[in-house]
Amino acid sequence: MITDFENLVGSDRLTLVDFYATWCAPCCRMMPMLDEVQAEWADRLHLIKIDVNEHTSLAVQQRVMGVPTLILFRRGKELWRYAGTPTKAELVQALLQAAERAE
Repeated sequence: MITDFENLVGSDRLTLVDFYATWCAPCCRMMPMLDEVQAEWADRLHLIKIDVNEHTSLAVQQRVMGVPTLILFRRGKELWRYAGTPTKAELVQALLQAAERAE
C-alpha cells in the first residue's frame, strides 16, 4: 500500500490520509469517527491509515511533525491538513469544501 502512496493520493477521488501511532491515545479515540466519516462518504472518499512508526520515511516526506495528522489529497495535491484531533464537523466541512472546489 505505501509503495503506491503517490498513486493513491493522485486519484480523482478525495483521499484522506491519517498519520497515526498505535501508542497515541488521541489517535485511537479518533479512529471510530474516521471510520464513520468514511462510511458516510464511501462513494467519494478513500481513507488511508498510516502508522508513523512503521512508515517513518513517508511521514518525514509528508512533513508530519506529530500524531495524529490528517492530510486530504485530490489529484496529488494537498487540500487540507490538520495536526491534532478535529471534530467530525470540522472534518466534514473540509471534505465539503474540497468536493465543491473539484466540481
